[in-house]
Amino acid sequence: MKIVHIITRLILGGAQENTLITCKGLAARGHDVTLITGPALGPEGELFEQTKNQKFKTIVIDSLRRQINPIYDIPAYNQIKKLLEEIRPDIVHTHSAKAGILGRFAAYSLENRPKIVHSVHGLSFHEYQNQLLNKFYIAVERAAAKKTDAFICVADAMTQKSLAAGIGRADQYTTAYSAIEEEQFLNPITIQARNDFRKKYNIPQNAVVLVTIARLFHLKGHKYIIESAKELAKRFDNCIWLFVGDGILKDQLQNQIASCGLTDKFRFTGLLPVEQMPLVLQSSDILVHCSLREGLARVLPQTLICGKPAISFDIDGAGEVVTPDTGRLIEPENVEQLTDSCAELIANETLRIKLGKNGREFVKEKFSPKTMVDKIEEVYKKLL
Repeated sequence: MKIVHIITRLILGGAQENTLITCKGLAARGHDVTLITGPALGPEGELFEQTKNQKFKTIVIDSLRRQINPIYDIPAYNQIKKLLEEIRPDIVHTHSAKAGILGRFAAYSLENRPKIVHSVHGLSFHEYQNQLLNKFYIAVERAAAKKTDAFICVADAMTQKSLAAGIGRADQYTTAYSAIEEEQFLNPITIQARNDFRKKYNIPQNAVVLVTIARLFHLKGHKYIIESAKELAKRFDNCIWLFVGDGILKDQLQNQIASCGLTDKFRFTGLLPVEQMPLVLQSSDILVHCSLREGLARVLPQTLICGKPAISFDIDGAGEVVTPDTGRLIEPENVEQLTDSCAELIANETLRIKLGKNGREFVKEKFSPKTMVDKIEEVYKKLL
């Protein structure tokens, strides 16, 4: 098959990693794959290194940007359409909100239109938005759904929320859990590597490390973690909180930590390459994930496959991987529940090991690249 994938930008992120694994997997099976993307602008890092020396082609459209801006959007739409006319794909598969809209409308307008697939990694509309903006995004997604042959969701929760908003029909949806390059997470790191990582960030070797891997950005929930740390630091003197990522809220979060008198309890790593995530997770003890909106955060299965337990707000697809057997799922924004769940795991190493072991077994097959690419390829074949 001749397949074109379109994504807004190749920053460090779950949707982007998922798309690259899909392109690699499909190209390895002999399909002709092209990836169209915009520039990786902003503080979130980029993944262009992973497109080099691959069996798929990558084309960058400079005007393809995340923000709504007709000055960029009209040229981006025209360039996407022109490229699709030249490539003449059988399948156009879009990812993320902006590329999802422009890509689907461009593909649908072609004389010999390809089959159109859209991946829902997370929804553009959510309850924390301004109501007018929320209604606008839902209306746009409904319009784009009329030009879509199939949807692939990273979690069943994404299907349910989309259908509840009147986007598409139930028979158009398939869940394909977002794959993880499992080998690097399954291979245990050496004690020396763990010790060196902790030493680099001034973390005592005997500390219980609660790690959060997320952009320092709105709706990522770092403030709730800091609130819970106020109580936990009094009860456990051996805890360190590790924030991995960068973003516009860094100064604000550091000020909040300082005002709580917790500066010595927190470490910030800044942006780290994707390849370092197994080292980060295996050098930590508990993942704390307090995002308020996320399709299904990749860091949850990544943590579990490293044999570590996860504590997460019960949002979107989180409950499909974080269960009483693999971690703790808590009510969004509930700092008391967050504190209690962290305290339970900090105090009980045996429980942490048990939950981590359960998580590893649960994730291994469900999130393998082969399982995901099989499902996506099956959707394409049905459409054609």
